[in-house]
Amino acid sequence: MEPILITLPQSVTHDQIKRIQKELSPYKGKKFEGATIVIDFQNVKNLDSAGALFLHRVKDAFKKKKIQLQWINTAPEIEKTLNLFSPVKTSEPPVPSKNIFETIGEWGYEGLMHFVQSLFLFSNIGFWALVGLVKPSMRRKGEVSNQGVLIGVNALPIVALIAFLIGFILALQSAAQLRQFGANIYVADLIAIAMVSEMGPLITAILVAGRSGSAITAEIATMKVSEEIDALTVMGVDPIPYLIVPKLYALIITLPLLTVFANVIGIFGGAVIGVTYLDISFYPFFKEVFSVLRYKEIVTGMVKSLSFSVIILLTATYFGFRVKGGAEGVGRVTTASVVASIFFVIVADSILGLIFYFGEPAF
Repeated sequence: MEPILITLPQSVTHDQIKRIQKELSPYKGKKFEGATIVIDFQNVKNLDSAGALFLHRVKDAFKKKKIQLQWINTAPEIEKTLNLFSPVKTSEPPVPSKNIFETIGEWGYEGLMHFVQSLFLFSNIGFWALVGLVKPSMRRKGEVSNQGVLIGVNALPIVALIAFLIGFILALQSAAQLRQFGANIYVADLIAIAMVSEMGPLITAILVAGRSGSAITAEIATMKVSEEIDALTVMGVDPIPYLIVPKLYALIITLPLLTVFANVIGIFGGAVIGVTYLDISFYPFFKEVFSVLRYKEIVTGMVKSLSFSVIILLTATYFGFRVKGGAEGVGRVTTASVVASIFFVIVADSILGLIFYFGEPAF
């Protein structure tokens, strides 16, 4: 294709740009792809900054459409103006890649910061929880009872249903095996020990972590996002004894009671299988239950339950205070709080289970 020659007028200034643009527009079509367009500056006497920028943009636009644009007969003054107003090519600084040691270092630093922050928060909660025992006036009046109703009483229906189903299923699964050996009555032993020492505390803690732990995190996170926490601090009210300590007391009181309730309902669920499937009457079933239970199983379940209540409160509080952003942040920390609470509860259950299993039975 022969080069296309376009001669510019005497003035390439701001008021002439539209006319020159109209003249060049037909050559931007796809049919001119690969062609060469020659811009002749022979007649150009006046070139201002707008005209120079326009010509540079035209050159870039034609280049993107794979059309070569050449400038010819540029006088020294015109060449100087074109160079003066040529667009500056900027490039983003390259992002240095991280090696494995830097990545491990960042993870370690973040983990250390989380540990230090959680240590300060947990120490603060522990201090005010002890102070609150001797100074009840520091707490809101009736707040522990209110939280006890929210955390404990309102959770009774779901805890009863899940505990009954767990006891029912445990008995059903074990009955099929024990029945082959004529050991039907030992279903009561299995259900009693499993519910009191393991399943009762664990299932209750998981339910409370999902139900009440998430509510505590959402409440604290919402107050922090809406700056209510800051308002309390400005008024001279410490949010820890005012908000957190009553919840801690309520959890420590209600979670063991809920666990006892779940144990009873779970054993009753196992008794239903014993009576209907294994032909064991209620009296021999519960007589076997009371004969096999030792203080060790009861104390194990209570210690686990108390530990889980503290873990749920600390985890929910930590994530609530770490919220960032608005409603999205509240949802994010609430989800993380539930997952972390259940994880820590299961880890603590494993550790306490090992301690009580291998420990000497002192009772």
